[in-house]
Amino acid sequence: MHESSSMLMMFPRLGLTQHVYKGYNLLAGELSPVRGASHQGERGGMPIKAEMRWFYPIDWTQLSNYVRFERAGGACQRCGRPHGEIVHVLPDGRWYDETRQTWRNHRGHLARRPDIEEAVRMRQTRVVLAAAHLDHNPGNNRLKNLRGLCQRCHLIHDRPHHLARRRITYLLRRALGDLFLGSYSR
Repeated sequence: MHESSSMLMMFPRLGLTQHVYKGYNLLAGELSPVRGASHQGERGGMPIKAEMRWFYPIDWTQLSNYVRFERAGGACQRCGRPHGEIVHVLPDGRWYDETRQTWRNHRGHLARRPDIEEAVRMRQTRVVLAAAHLDHNPGNNRLKNLRGLCQRCHLIHDRPHHLARRRITYLLRRALGDLFLGSYSR
């Protein structure tokens, strides 16, 4: 089966009375947790801009849930931060893993404890996983192109793309200014 196939087609054919798969309700093309079976700290999906909705498949909710919770196990695939948990973080990317009672670095490996100076800069944040497109193309929804990343790792992954888009935006604004207002004086 091709990787870009619909997630609903990846599940085995289910009878009319059998509509639950691993704690999810598969009726009406929606992947919503069955009553009593929910992911810890899970909230609604990530917001998608209205002009970008047409790039995403109709079963994006199912695909995103599969990538974030089934394949990634409810933790960031880069740093290991657990979805929905409130974690203590430092500006350099280190975070405190409550389950293992240890500090981890930005890649999820063991890290040294912060000293007093570093501990002052500690803050708390709630981890929210998102299904990130590795090639920045929302139309490419193949499983090998999607990763479950926390908000920090997702922003770091998208930084070069965001900087390139920002440069294009500045150049377009400048071109419009030149077109209608004359050239800029420095």
